[in-house]
Amino acid sequence: MKYTAFAAAAALFAGTIAADAKELRLSHQWSEGDVRHKVAQMVADDVSAAGVDLEIKIFPSQSLFKAREQYKPLSRGQVDMIVFPLSYAGGLRNAYNLTLMPGLVKNHDHAARMNDSEFMGEIEKIMAEDDVMVLVHGYLAGGFAGKDSCITGPEDVQGMQTRAAGKAFEQMLAGAGASIASMSSAEIYNAMQTGVLDAANTSSSSFVSYRIYEQAKCFTPVGDYALWFMYQPLMMNKSVYDDLTGEQRAALDAAAKKAQAFYLEEAKREDGEARDTFEKNGVEISEMTEEQFKAWQAIAQDTSYKAFKEGSEQDQKLLDLALSVE
Repeated sequence: MKYTAFAAAAALFAGTIAADAKELRLSHQWSEGDVRHKVAQMVADDVSAAGVDLEIKIFPSQSLFKAREQYKPLSRGQVDMIVFPLSYAGGLRNAYNLTLMPGLVKNHDHAARMNDSEFMGEIEKIMAEDDVMVLVHGYLAGGFAGKDSCITGPEDVQGMQTRAAGKAFEQMLAGAGASIASMSSAEIYNAMQTGVLDAANTSSSSFVSYRIYEQAKCFTPVGDYALWFMYQPLMMNKSVYDDLTGEQRAALDAAAKKAQAFYLEEAKREDGEARDTFEKNGVEISEMTEEQFKAWQAIAQDTSYKAFKEGSEQDQKLLDLALSVE
C-alpha cells in the first residue's frame, strides 16, 4: 500500500515536471553566422544551461516564416519568439517606422539610451496591445559609400543616383537632391559596377558581406555620428512568456540581459570591422561631423518626419519623445 502511494506520488511529480517543460520556437531571417542569430543562440544556450525545463529551437534563414511576415504570427502565438527589424511592421503600426528613421539615433551609446527611454516604453505599450514584448533590445548601424566621392553632408548627394535603406531615408535623400534607386543590398555591388548607382546607404555588415569596398572610392563609417540605425530586437509572444514558470521566466530574463550587452558590443565591433575593411582595401574614410548630422536632421524634419507625423497626434508625440532623448 505504501509502495503504491509512493509510486502514485512519484508519477504525479513527474507529470508536473513534464507539464512545466516547454520548447519554444524562434524564427529569424539570417544565416547562423549573423550577429542576430548569435544573440538568439546565446539566449537559447543560457536558458538550456539553467536547467529549468525550457528549450528554444531556432529556425534561421526564413525557414519558418518569410522575413517580413513574422510579426503577425508572433502576435497570434503561431511562433513564440522572433528576431525582427521592427520597421518591417510599420505598415501595421505607423509608430514602428520610428525605429528606422534618419537622425533619431546618432551613435550606439545614444541607441542604448533610446532602449531605456520613455520613447521605447511607449513603443512597448503598443507592442503589448498585439500581445508582443521585447526580450533583447538592439540596434544595428550603417553608413554611406560613394563610388567616386565622399558622402558626409546633404550637399554631397545632389544629382546622385543613390540607394537608401528604408522609405524614410529615401524621402530624406530625395529632399537633399538625390535621385533614388530602390534595390536590395545584394544588388548594390553590380549597380555601382555598371554605373547605375553613384552612392549607397546600408548596414555596416552588408557593406562588408557584399564587398562594396571593391566598388567604392570613399566610405562614411559609423563614428560619433551616423544617420542609419535600425532597431532589430528579439521579441516574444507575451502570453507565452506569462505562461512560463517563475524559474523559467527568471532564466529567460537573465539570458536576455546578457545577450543585450553582447548585442551592443557586437554592433560596435561590426562597425569597426567595416571601417577597417574599407581602409585596408584603399578606400578613403570620411567621418560625419555634428554639423553635417544636424544638416541631415533639418532635411529629415521637412521630409521623413513630416510624412511620418501625418499619421496622428500620437505619432507627433512619439517623434517628440524620440528626439528628446539626449
